[in-house]
Amino acid sequence: MNSTKNSGEAAINISKSTKHKALAYTSAIPLRQAPWKRGASIFDFILRLCAAAAALAAAATMGTTDETLPFFTQFFQFQASYDDLPAFTFFVVANAIASSYLVLSLPFSIIGIVRPQAAGIKLLLLIFDTAVAAFTTAAAAAAAAIVYLAHNGNSTVNWLAICQQFTDFCQRVSGAVVASFIAAVILIFLIVLSAVALRSH
Repeated sequence: MNSTKNSGEAAINISKSTKHKALAYTSAIPLRQAPWKRGASIFDFILRLCAAAAALAAAATMGTTDETLPFFTQFFQFQASYDDLPAFTFFVVANAIASSYLVLSLPFSIIGIVRPQAAGIKLLLLIFDTAVAAFTTAAAAAAAAIVYLAHNGNSTVNWLAICQQFTDFCQRVSGAVVASFIAAVILIFLIVLSAVALRSH
């Protein structure tokens, strides 16, 4: 009788210890994952800062681009400004919106650093990042087409290349387009990073 009782108590103790080990194992898994997720959230914050700076630089550079040639006639003055072309105006607006969004998203990115397990914030940022990335890419592509024509012209329709005369104007708008594409590429990295972080939940 005593041997049966002892064996029953031993079985209960073994089951309890096994249960405690299982609980300890399952609770240890998030602890191992947390440093990776926190590191990814910190990298997300840094990328947002870089993308915001690139988009702001693109908008500011394009928005302040204006060149007037030193010679003029009685009826004409040769001037080139970004607002002469709707594509450049759209470019300035799109990059200004993108930089504003990226600055506003920084607090949410900080919450992601403090709480790496928060999937809702990552999903929200993923949706908005995708929309802003598409918006920025469209603006950069439209402006790039105009910059190409400004550099090379189009002999078929007799569009002359103006960059031989408006050198400073073309250099500034080209730099703005490059900065906008850099912002778009960083946004794509942010989308991939958020998708990977969500998949690991």
